Amino acid sequence: MAFRLKPALIIIILIGCIIISYSSFMKGPVMRYHVETKTEENESSQLQDVDNSSVIVNETKEELSAKPAEKPVKPSLLSLIQSIPLKAVENQTDKTSQGILTESLYEAGYDIPNVDLCPEFGEGLKVLVGVMSAPSHEDARRAIRYTWGHYALQKNIVLGFIVGNSKIASLNAITAEESTLYGDIIRGNFIDSYDNLTLKTISFLSWIDNYCSKAHFILKTDDDMFINFPKLLSFIDKHWKTEKTIHGRLAKKWKPIRNKRSKYCVSTKQFSQAVFPDFTTGPAYLLTGDIVRDMYTKALKSTYLKLEDVFTTGIVAQALNIKRVHVNEFINKRIPFNICNIKKSISIHMIKYHEQFDLWKKLSDGRSKCK
Repeated sequence: MAFRLKPALIIIILIGCIIISYSSFMKGPVMRYHVETKTEENESSQLQDVDNSSVIVNETKEELSAKPAEKPVKPSLLSLIQSIPLKAVENQTDKTSQGILTESLYEAGYDIPNVDLCPEFGEGLKVLVGVMSAPSHEDARRAIRYTWGHYALQKNIVLGFIVGNSKIASLNAITAEESTLYGDIIRGNFIDSYDNLTLKTISFLSWIDNYCSKAHFILKTDDDMFINFPKLLSFIDKHWKTEKTIHGRLAKKWKPIRNKRSKYCVSTKQFSQAVFPDFTTGPAYLLTGDIVRDMYTKALKSTYLKLEDVFTTGIVAQALNIKRVHVNEFINKRIPFNICNIKKSISIHMIKYHEQFDLWKKLSDGRSKCK
C-alpha cells in the first residue's frame, strides 16, 4: 500500500523549508549590517556635513538603532544602507579640508546677471544691498520686498537677492520667474549650499566689481534679517567719508574648531593659526565700496574656508589691512520684538518671513514710542 502524506502535513513541511532557506539567506546581510554600522560610526563626521544626503542617512541610522541587532533587517532597507557612497562623501568633505585655493573652486559668471539692476555702475548710489538667499526661500524674498526692501524704490538704493543654482529644477524655475517679475535676482554659477556660502559672497563681490563698482556702501545680509533702513541710512550719512572699512558685529579671539565631527571644523591645512583674525559676523555687515575689488582678488588667491564671515571679513580683510569696526546696532541674533529694540537696531537676526510684516508695522507706526 502506497504511503500518502496528508495535505496539512505537506504544508507544514513546505513552510519549514521556506523558513530554513530565508534564515540562511539573511545570515550574510545581518553580518554585513554589523560591519556597516561600525563604518557609519567611524565616518559620521563626514555624513553630518552633507546637506543633500544627510536626511536619508540620518533617518536610516535612526531606524537601525531602534532595532535589536539579532533581528533580521529587511533586504530593501539593507540595500539602501549599503548603497550609500560613504567614500564619495568622505572625498567631497576632504577636498577643501586639505587646503586648496578658492580660485580652483570658483566659477565666474552668472546665468541670471540682471546687470540693469545697478544703472550707470552705481553712480550716485548710497548703498547697494545684497541679500543672500536660498532658491527655496521664495516667501522670505517676497516678505522683504513688501517691507524694508521697498526702500530700493529710491534712486540711490539698490537691492538684489544673491542665489546659486539648485539641484532641483523646479526651484531654479522659481528664481528665474522671480527675476522676470522683479528683476532683482542675481544667480551665480555655483550650487547653493552651506559649504558654498563663501562662493556666494565672492560671486556678489565680483558682480559689484563688474556692474556696480561706484556704489558708496554695500550691505551684505541674509534673508532672515530685519533691516531698520532709516537707522542704516542715518549710520551711512554719519560715516560717509569712511574708507577701507567693514562695519558690523565684531567677533574677537575666536578659535578654530578642529573636531572633525563638527560642521564648523577647520583643518590646520586650511588655517594653521590658533586664533582667527577679528571678523564681523555674517548675518549683516557693511562695507565701504573702495575695498570690493581688492577683496575679490585676494579671496580667489586665499585658501578656501566655508566659514564665510571668518574668511571674508577676517582672513581676507586682515591680509589687506582693512579695518573692522564694531557697531552695537548690528544685532546679529534674535531679540524681543519690542519697539525700543526695533528702533535702536540696524539689523535683527533669525526673523521668520511672516514676522517681517510685524516688525515693519511696529517700526513704521508713528504712534509707537520707545520710553
